Amino acid sequence: MTQTRAASLIAVLTALLAVLLTPVPASAASLQEVTGFGTNPGALKMYRYVPDGLPAGRPVVVALHGCTQNASGYGTGSGWLQLADRWGFSVVLPQQQAANNSSACFNWFQTGDIQRGQGEAASVAQMVDRQLADTGGDASRVYVTGLSAGGGMTAVMMAAYPEKFAAGGVVAGLPHGCAQAAGSPYVCMYVGATQTPKQWGDRVRAARPGYTGPWPVLTVFQGSADYTVKPVNMTDLMRQWTDVHGADQTADVSDTVAGYPHQVFRDPAGRPVVETYSLTGMGHGQPVDPGSGSEQCGTAGAYLLDVNLCAASRMSRAWGLS
Repeated sequence: MTQTRAASLIAVLTALLAVLLTPVPASAASLQEVTGFGTNPGALKMYRYVPDGLPAGRPVVVALHGCTQNASGYGTGSGWLQLADRWGFSVVLPQQQAANNSSACFNWFQTGDIQRGQGEAASVAQMVDRQLADTGGDASRVYVTGLSAGGGMTAVMMAAYPEKFAAGGVVAGLPHGCAQAAGSPYVCMYVGATQTPKQWGDRVRAARPGYTGPWPVLTVFQGSADYTVKPVNMTDLMRQWTDVHGADQTADVSDTVAGYPHQVFRDPAGRPVVETYSLTGMGHGQPVDPGSGSEQCGTAGAYLLDVNLCAASRMSRAWGLS
């Protein structure tokens, strides 16, 4: 064998050995549909994301998409799947079906879908139970959040199933019972409903008669230039949930986060129970901040607005997921 041929053969063998010895990365987790999760009276679809190797005892986040969106697009665009990998929790992603709502909106305004044990609210609750059973998740660390109609349904879940959720995050959404209080979902969205804090709180208490707590704590994100869901709805969410927690409507903290007005409301024991972010100049959508920084997450797109603040990251930190 000539010296040149020998050298060539050694080079080939070396390259082949390098390929064989290079570790093959584990396959990345993917979104999976789950069927048979319960009686599913709201006829929703259930998707979930479980990071590879996730141990038992980890938190669960339920993320509800907005109108015209779907589970996959919202899970990725909002940043929740990215954060699940980063910080180690699983995500449940309910998906609306066209047969229920032609615009793919969750029916936060339909009486039959927002009462405990009925319709879409009951379907989402069954998804939580299935996820906890399958993953061995921590039942004391389950959180619910959503955008727009998904935000309205978030408030529904916090009211109708308060024992299931430690906290909720409403993004450009509505108070529980707003459509009924205003007489129309559109009046609620565009004008708001005239209710005192106690009247707002009574709507939550009526959703779970006899419940003595603890109630979920609330974080709200709202664009100041949102003409689809007017900013008064964030004020009414604050009034509703401070009243539920026995707190007043005077902020205990008023500062800025990423340049945006931010307030915290505490209960008489000093515990933060409502937190609000007013995104100056932002329209209707989910705040995201694409990038790999520790506070960054999400992907910009329709109703996923790059405003240099990622709502999912802020919620994760408030809830201790990070």
